[in-house]
Amino acid sequence: MPFDFLAPIHEDIIASSANLPEQALGRKIHLHSPSLGMPDLEGIKIALIGVMENRGAKNEEAADFDFNTIRSAFHGLFPGNWNMKIADLGYIKPGASLEDTYFVVQTVVSELLKRKIIPVILGGSQDLAYPQYRAYDGFSKMINFVNIDARFDLGDAEQGFDNTSHVSKMILEQPYNLFNYSNIGYQTYFNSQEEIDLVEKLYFDAYRLGEVSAQIDLVEPTMRDADMVNVDILSLSSSSLLEENHLSPNGFDGKEICRLARYAGISDKVSSFGIYELHRLFPQPSSAMLVAQIIWYFIEGVNYRKNEHTIFKKNQFKKYQVPVSDEVLTFYKSDLSERWWIEIPFYPSVNNKLKKHTLLPCTHQDYLEACNQEIPERWHKARRKNEI
Repeated sequence: MPFDFLAPIHEDIIASSANLPEQALGRKIHLHSPSLGMPDLEGIKIALIGVMENRGAKNEEAADFDFNTIRSAFHGLFPGNWNMKIADLGYIKPGASLEDTYFVVQTVVSELLKRKIIPVILGGSQDLAYPQYRAYDGFSKMINFVNIDARFDLGDAEQGFDNTSHVSKMILEQPYNLFNYSNIGYQTYFNSQEEIDLVEKLYFDAYRLGEVSAQIDLVEPTMRDADMVNVDILSLSSSSLLEENHLSPNGFDGKEICRLARYAGISDKVSSFGIYELHRLFPQPSSAMLVAQIIWYFIEGVNYRKNEHTIFKKNQFKKYQVPVSDEVLTFYKSDLSERWWIEIPFYPSVNNKLKKHTLLPCTHQDYLEACNQEIPERWHKARRKNEI
């Protein structure tokens, strides 16, 4: 069984959770314990797993670390008005080789996805996002990946694979399942001009830190269209993490990253969520509590999902058609959430990656701009990407 690879939560964490108030998460979620083993996964909606691996970190030595401080902080929080079952499944320990760890991560995440359980992955180096992505291989679908990161992580594919080049590996290696890559919060001085040009050439989405901080709801449609969302914890500012070894004064603050996590959770499509580079944090209460709250806000978002794809299939969206130049753009609005989508057309005569009409999340502002004869940039990129 894939879950045989998972080590149980440390007994000290189990014992401390037993002493928490009855309403705390540590008393309510289903735990993989040394004495009772793996919990029954029937009806579980979200499963937390840790991956204690950082050998894929560029220019870093392998280090021993754990997530006990983060786990204790999360267990001590109180849930919202949630109506779902949550499990904490323990750890994936480093394999004999880095490839062994990748295999285990891919296997465990794939099994959770098959069971329609959302894995929340606490990881070491961000190269672990690659086996997380490969876990989708058996589902015959194109994947949209959103990465909250100061860097694009395209790297140099010819120089080997590490935590700075995992996105290139997703793009270049078969099977080609990556439809769209979106970066949220990149900082220009951390990325070469060649990488910035490549993102533009491939019609990927990229939002600078300043753009997102000034108007954070700008990226909500991008989150709504994602299948997997990851956070590089170093996309936060050093003052937010209170980490002396994190030397970037600029980055998201605690409120911003929690709001982004909630956007990811509330998306009907997001089916896996990862927080990486956690081996870079010292196990101190302040940074551990922030990571715990990121997880909390993601779960809070999942709890308030609207299942609007099903609603759309029942023809319960309002439809608006807007002539723009030689196109007729079709918009849809949900009365349930008042969110908007725009249709990407399917042309049988063109070699499409998509095999049918599909909906691209957008904003009310996109609709208003279309009425003023401006084609939304994300629609243009999605259509062009569909045809290359």
